[in-house]
Amino acid sequence: MDFSYKVKTKTGEIAEGTVDAPEENTAVSILHSKGYVVLSLTPLKKGVLTSDMGQIISRPNIKDIVIFTRQLSTLVDADMPISEGLRTLAKQSEKPMFKKIITEVSESVEAGSSLSNALTAYPKLFSTFYIKLVQSGEISGKLQESLLYLAEYLERSRGINSKIRGALAYPAFVVFALGVVTLIMVIYVLPQLLSIFEEAGVADLPMTTRILIWVTTFVNKYLYFLMTGVLVLVYVGWTYIKTPAGKERLDDLKIKFPSLGVVIRNLYLARISESLSTLIKSGIPILEGIKITSELVGNENYKKIMLAAEENVRNGGTISEVLVKYKEVPPLFSSMVAIGEKTGKLDSMLEHISKFYKSESDNTIDNISQLIEPILVLVLGFAVAILVSSILLPIYNLVGIA
Repeated sequence: MDFSYKVKTKTGEIAEGTVDAPEENTAVSILHSKGYVVLSLTPLKKGVLTSDMGQIISRPNIKDIVIFTRQLSTLVDADMPISEGLRTLAKQSEKPMFKKIITEVSESVEAGSSLSNALTAYPKLFSTFYIKLVQSGEISGKLQESLLYLAEYLERSRGINSKIRGALAYPAFVVFALGVVTLIMVIYVLPQLLSIFEEAGVADLPMTTRILIWVTTFVNKYLYFLMTGVLVLVYVGWTYIKTPAGKERLDDLKIKFPSLGVVIRNLYLARISESLSTLIKSGIPILEGIKITSELVGNENYKKIMLAAEENVRNGGTISEVLVKYKEVPPLFSSMVAIGEKTGKLDSMLEHISKFYKSESDNTIDNISQLIEPILVLVLGFAVAILVSSILLPIYNLVGIA
């Protein structure tokens, strides 16, 4: 959300502008971190037609964050002051919105704020995990290593997501195209073909043909009702998954979906183990590390599990005691965590777990990708067979009788 502000700078000058923040208190904090005295702050309401489409299109994505993080790591390693490095990166940024964000972060750092504190003003862009690792690097004096790891971590996550999208893009397109072609045929083509049988007075039609006639008649008769019903269902479904109960149900479906659910589950487990391992190695307290991991995992089921683990550790228990109670966590995962806790090498054990489940995910994705094409061929062949048996064979019989 954008806020229009009027402030007094350190030099006593009056300045005006806009600041992007999720709420008013955050906007005030951002301005205070730059050393400004806030005189007025007004939320700007933009409609769909009045919004800046250029900014929407140029919104930074994960690739921009990866490049920014890697380049900043290089500049820090070259002993360049952070504020100067940020200014340099802002100048070469091609996206106006991202350029503005980096510039504002640079101004906050120049005003005396730490880099991690300056990044908190953009929670949608920089996650708690990102900020905590930056903060850990600042405290330990290893900011360059922390930034480099973050860049590699984000790149790995992006690579896995791209691999999944790539595996699903082809079948999704084929299914969508098949649906569109089927709808066009049912509305425009089949009524004319099937009317031949009615005009010829053919009574002995195959079962598939009779079903096809019924479906075609029903769809054309109630087309507008069906379209309205589909739109209503999509709207209700979309609204439902935005609720906590709906999101939890969707997240549960993700990890239980046949074949693909195993991949998604393994990716969540890899994310949990890698994130928690990294946070522990960075010196983050275990309770805070579990809390951050629960927010980072991106699944309500696993978030609840990690929060339960946090509560158990807070009361003097262990993480593994909680993990064994949930069917979403494989016995191997909880057993290896228990071994890591007993030996005092939890961070190393979590790193091994992460590598194992990433490897499992990659192998499963490759296997699914190889199976998708023959499955689609079978589906399309089945659809063609039904079409031939429903339309062409009765027509041939009709011609033969004539």
